[in-house]
Amino acid sequence: MKINAIELRRIAMPLRAPFRTSFGVETARDIVLVRVVTPEGEGWGECVAMSEPLYSSEYVDAALDVLKRFLIPALPEKVDARAAKRAMKPFKGHRMAKAALETAVLDAQLRISGESFGSFLGASRERVPCGVSVGIMDSIPELLDAVGGFVEEGYVRIKLKIEPGWDLAPVRAVRERFGDDLLLQVDANAAYTLADARQLAKLDDFDLLLIEQPLADDDLVQHAALSRQLKTPVCLDESIESVEHAAAAITLGAASIINIKPGRVGGYLEAKAIHDLCVAHGVPVWCGGMLETGLGRAANVALAALPGFVLPGDTSASRRYFATDITTPFELADGHLDVPTGPGLGIDPIQDILDSVTTSSEWIKF
Repeated sequence: MKINAIELRRIAMPLRAPFRTSFGVETARDIVLVRVVTPEGEGWGECVAMSEPLYSSEYVDAALDVLKRFLIPALPEKVDARAAKRAMKPFKGHRMAKAALETAVLDAQLRISGESFGSFLGASRERVPCGVSVGIMDSIPELLDAVGGFVEEGYVRIKLKIEPGWDLAPVRAVRERFGDDLLLQVDANAAYTLADARQLAKLDDFDLLLIEQPLADDDLVQHAALSRQLKTPVCLDESIESVEHAAAAITLGAASIINIKPGRVGGYLEAKAIHDLCVAHGVPVWCGGMLETGLGRAANVALAALPGFVLPGDTSASRRYFATDITTPFELADGHLDVPTGPGLGIDPIQDILDSVTTSSEWIKF
């Protein structure tokens, strides 16, 4: 496949409500979209880096810079997704930028061949169960109202963001209000240390599906030590940036569940490899989210349809985060989202809406 040009388009997407985690508050998403144009058509990729290096070392301005200066110039004259991945491998880090470019190339490639993302990755389902992530709130009553709304909408699993000082009380309140049948898990975003093991062990009383990323992202050894002190399964997120990281975590006993975010691991090819590794070792996986638009959500839903994704992911409906999406919105039906079946992502941006949220655009000609 020959590329004629690549567009780097920056858009601003206000959130319906502030989203607070242990590392900060988001009120809008500053997003880079990568558009690959070929003689036969085009493909889209979404960079999930945040505006500031809080979730990881990556951030939007750096993603734009590395795409322009290194990743795009490294692409061979004729390229597919695997060739793009090989071309970008010599450059350290910047996995979110790499994922956006690889996804755009893969989307264009699959649109030409007429194959869907789900078919290419190996999806085994036509729809996927959906959970929702609930941020840290100012009060317990506010949290209960929010959770109640999501339960009424039909989400099959609730994830609560936690941090020191906001853990036992909110979890207890949600369990008491909504009962033991509610699938419930928590996410610490690396807010604790091993010294907090006794406090975290108190969460064992609430029959949680898992506790996600309790400790620092670069410490598999201490996660292994913590896992031995908890009954609640430990799931890793930020710690897993590659199939090698996943293998190390499984070997050390640092995680019994893994959250696969394609942007965090460098793209959907690596995400599929991590899935396959986990299936081989009997480790359940689920698909995390980074407040994606419909473009990123389409690819995530396709990934979440693979057989190893046995737990509901954070593939929420579009309206969870955005009043207006840049694509036809994903709608929740009986707690599930349909997997797109059209070529490539199976979904396109709506040009008028896309133009209205665009803050800058730059073309790179080949």
